[in-house]
Amino acid sequence: QMRGDGQAIAPIWQRLVRGEGMRRLFVALRPPPMLRQCLLGTMAGVSGARWQSDAQLHLTLAFLGDVAEDQAERLDAGLSRIDAPAVPLTLEGAGSFASRGRVHSLWIGAEPEEALERLAGKGRRAARGAGLVSDDQAFVPHITVARINAGCGPVDGFIRQWSDLCAGPALVERFGLYESRLGSGGSAYHLLCEYQLR
Repeated sequence: QMRGDGQAIAPIWQRLVRGEGMRRLFVALRPPPMLRQCLLGTMAGVSGARWQSDAQLHLTLAFLGDVAEDQAERLDAGLSRIDAPAVPLTLEGAGSFASRGRVHSLWIGAEPEEALERLAGKGRRAARGAGLVSDDQAFVPHITVARINAGCGPVDGFIRQWSDLCAGPALVERFGLYESRLGSGGSAYHLLCEYQLR
């Protein structure tokens, strides 16, 4: 395996945080700097919201959940075989996700461009090929910008303010396999391997 700069890298499992048990992995795009600046600029107007840092910003292609060592190696092999074009990424609109009637996150959307949807499909097929069950919900391209709890202020103003947002496109030339680690300040996302798009 090689990094994007051509340097050899260790097997996937050796790059995961030390410890026992499974690892929580996902496949994602990292928005280019221009779009990350735009995303950071939206982060205001909801009291108590836990806004995401620059390092946390990503667009999930396939959420895989807990993954064992042998599955991680097969997944890495499958992802490295993906042949797909670079993705023109455009930010578009805003919204929220809720569970049991309670909003838990705010997001900025991404235009459902054909290249993006096809790449997500290939990422999910690579997961199935590794014996994993990826999230089977419909692909809704978005980037989470805030986590919300019951003590936060109303979110309607945020969604209205950014409903007409349109920024980009900016070309994304690689995607990555990430590990999610939960800490006291929320989740931290660690890039394990990048895969080049053409």
